[in-house]
Amino acid sequence: MALQVVDLEVSYGKKEVIFGVSLDVKEGGLVALVGPNGAGKSTTLHTILGLLHPRKGTIIYNGQDISRRTPVENVKNGISLVSQGGRCFSDLTVLENLQLGGHMYKDPSELDQRIASVYDIFPLLQERKYQRAGSLSGGERQMLAMGRALMPSPELFLLDEPSAGLSPIMAKEMMKTMKYLSKEKGISTLIVEQNIREVFAVADEAYVMKVGQIVLHNDNPNSLIGDENVRRSYLS
Repeated sequence: MALQVVDLEVSYGKKEVIFGVSLDVKEGGLVALVGPNGAGKSTTLHTILGLLHPRKGTIIYNGQDISRRTPVENVKNGISLVSQGGRCFSDLTVLENLQLGGHMYKDPSELDQRIASVYDIFPLLQERKYQRAGSLSGGERQMLAMGRALMPSPELFLLDEPSAGLSPIMAKEMMKTMKYLSKEKGISTLIVEQNIREVFAVADEAYVMKVGQIVLHNDNPNSLIGDENVRRSYLS
């Protein structure tokens, strides 16, 4: 198992926002975490990365307890997070953004190889490599944010609303890329997503979250799309 979250409880000060959340991501698995706004999905991702520390519970990554590790330690050990909104360094070029993502490579040839591998996944980034990130479209910035997060060769990929603000066609392509990274590159992936139909089409499993708790787990996410009771109760 790549990731196991067990009975996670998280608070902001005295206000508890996550209540006993448990979820698993298998090696090379693609797992969707969905639910209404304010359910605690992003908080869960931030806690896994180490931006927040749990009040109770355990986070196990590759067999090791990382519940108290820092984000820097987790990134060094193969966890990458892509935050919502395609955040990039706007005044830097596409290439410079990728180079920053690969700052751990001391050998220039190794850095170039990693950049080339990102271009293989997102050919458009190579076409735009000398263009300032701030001048890219929303979809292009999202590609760049993902490409930068892929530079350290992560084993666990955490994505927060990767299709937010994208056109339907671009959102579908983004999900295809997620499936490719999982199935062809073996990157274990946990996606927080509001675009239920598209993410369920590619996910191996889905967890539905509401008011800080997991209320449903299904290993056939597509079956949930047509379930009106599920949509009405948990996804609206």
